[in-house]
Amino acid sequence: MSPARPKRRKNQTPADPREAAVAHLRALDPRWAPILDVVGPCTFEVRPDRFGTLVRAIVGQQISAKAAASIDKRVRDLAGEKHEPAALLALGEEGLRSAGLSGVKARYILNLSRAVEEGAVPLDEVHTWDDDAIIAALTTVKGIGAWTAEMFLIFALGRLDILSVGDLGIRVGLRNFYGLEAMPTPKECRELAEPWRPYRTIAMWYLWQQIDAPRDAKTKAQAEAIAEEESERQIIVADRPKRTQ
Repeated sequence: MSPARPKRRKNQTPADPREAAVAHLRALDPRWAPILDVVGPCTFEVRPDRFGTLVRAIVGQQISAKAAASIDKRVRDLAGEKHEPAALLALGEEGLRSAGLSGVKARYILNLSRAVEEGAVPLDEVHTWDDDAIIAALTTVKGIGAWTAEMFLIFALGRLDILSVGDLGIRVGLRNFYGLEAMPTPKECRELAEPWRPYRTIAMWYLWQQIDAPRDAKTKAQAEAIAEEESERQIIVADRPKRTQ
């Protein structure tokens, strides 16, 4: 007689990790309730186009979402609807600059395109790597720093526990969430968001949505004003990969 099969443990976590994240945040801190209620269900989804996600992240470095979307559209009008390394390399620096990119960002996109085209950054394999390994690989490409790599982890791979302390919108969101007088430093951001583990990505998504909501136009304007004050020199310093010895 064969032994009885053990009963399966019932899964108490919602099948959708976004629902689990919302439940976690709601139970964690009452300050989440009005944000969750106004924004509504989490509709965050992974983008299947990994290379395009990186290109859009470079375009969006240190500028407002509205400006980034406009420039990205012009790039796609010139090089094709789906971002492809070969098409962007063919467009070249002058072509990319004609779409509204700075010379620095145009070169960043060309650096990425060459790295992917030559197989130095295997985008079709990185989903099996851990977060730190992916960031390390991506930041070997000049023009991809921590923020850009984090956006890739979030939007291309759907990693649920990423906190981007270099994102201006998140810093504004954290300041407003906790009622701080000054913008939190990166170290303070990590400390403030520590309780949100293991769903810091979803928490960031809600903060972004809150800033983008029409009802919160003042906060959105503040975030965009901060971004637009950044000069190209600051962009280079903030998102330049560290040199390897």
